[in-house]
Amino acid sequence: MSPPRWGRKRVAFAAITVALSLVLTVVALGVVDELLRRHYAKTLGLNRWGYRGPVVGRKERGERRVVVTGGSTTFGFGVSTQESFPAYLARRVAALRPPGAPVTVVNLGYPKEGAWSLQFTLEDYAYLRYDVAVLYEGYNDLRRLNTHAFRHDSPVFRATGYLPILPLVLSEKARAIRYGGDLGERFGREDPVFRPNLADKAAAGALKAAGEVARGLEHVLGPLRRDRNPPEATVPAGRACAEPFSRYCESMRLAVDTALAHGARALVVAQPYISDTHVLQQAQLAALLRDRYGSDPRVAYLDLGRTIDLRDHALAWDGMHLTPPGNAAIAERLVEPVLRLLEARAP
Repeated sequence: MSPPRWGRKRVAFAAITVALSLVLTVVALGVVDELLRRHYAKTLGLNRWGYRGPVVGRKERGERRVVVTGGSTTFGFGVSTQESFPAYLARRVAALRPPGAPVTVVNLGYPKEGAWSLQFTLEDYAYLRYDVAVLYEGYNDLRRLNTHAFRHDSPVFRATGYLPILPLVLSEKARAIRYGGDLGERFGREDPVFRPNLADKAAAGALKAAGEVARGLEHVLGPLRRDRNPPEATVPAGRACAEPFSRYCESMRLAVDTALAHGARALVVAQPYISDTHVLQQAQLAALLRDRYGSDPRVAYLDLGRTIDLRDHALAWDGMHLTPPGNAAIAERLVEPVLRLLEARAP
């Protein structure tokens, strides 16, 4: 026996009401998300597709693309989007390329992400059709196994490629309230709260907070010897990437292989040295790359370990993250290797 007509109408009305409510909720959240994105444009600078800087459109004829992956030092923690080293790199490369041969540099970095996340980042953004992938990460794998892949925390991003900013803002606000800005004592237990104006304060001379973070870093990661060729950086033959660096090296290898699988070239970069452990980590990685890829012209390693003295507050405002002049110096060192990979012929 079929239900009365009025019953069917009530069911239909209820279904329409629920559907309409869901649509209105999604629209409202979308509006809030877009307003927050605009509000934090100068600090976070994350566009709707989850990377820092302007949205990159369809690849043009003759255009070459470079993606830069890594953690907070790639992202440009503490400085504006245009003061990150990928932005400086974009401007320098554009100035050196001939007319009609544009190069686009895309900043795919995000704070706290380590080597493990790079393979997923390169896969997620394969649609950008990049020609060179710069792999710039080592700090976030010095203390513990890092399996953070922040974009994959969002089911919306995993399903659509769109990254909502509202959950990120709410999370950072909660962390700021929890810590109350006490970064120095908290560093050993949790990563610092994102405070994007701290670099500006350091540049103005208020270095107390930055100094606390720098001391916390040295306490957690250990000191850095200042001699240029410390004996512990020597890697015995056949022992490349032994423990405790095996998982880090394997993650970097997977990232290189992901770039190669998409027809791109890979530039693996050692960040400015932050501790003796970091020096040894990079020596082991360099040995692994030599063993695995040999003279493959598609893969290059660039050691920027001694490019920046992280104790210099004019270049590194907290002992890790770089100021605009520090980022400009890193970009300058990247120009020639990036251009060489862009111009290299396929093997």
